[in-house]
Amino acid sequence: QVQLVESGGGLVQAGGSLRLSCTVSGRALRLYRMAWFRQTPGKDLEFVAGMRRVGDTTDYADSVKGRFTVSRDNAKMTLDLQMNGLKPEDTAVYTCAACEYCITYIPQAYKTWGQGTQVTVSA
Repeated sequence: QVQLVESGGGLVQAGGSLRLSCTVSGRALRLYRMAWFRQTPGKDLEFVAGMRRVGDTTDYADSVKGRFTVSRDNAKMTLDLQMNGLKPEDTAVYTCAACEYCITYIPQAYKTWGQGTQVTVSA
């Protein structure tokens, strides 16, 4: 059973940077398509960035392209999200998720989730 634990959230001013980390335990990280999602109160879960299982191909939501970078270290069992140029609209709870057989970033397809970490960007 794989488990995910996020860290690195916090409060930052607009234009600043934060780095989130998702530590994986239980099974090898390389077995999974990994993704970061975010959610604000009253809104649906939103895909932010992800990394496919094969080839380390990365995918991003249009809203974060050019500002966020997702990376994976299979040896350290971590999935990181480097967030630069943060905007107030990036404020949300960020959660990492893992899916062993997914070919999609639809949240409902992901069965394993972390607890989430709050990111707050002040204007």
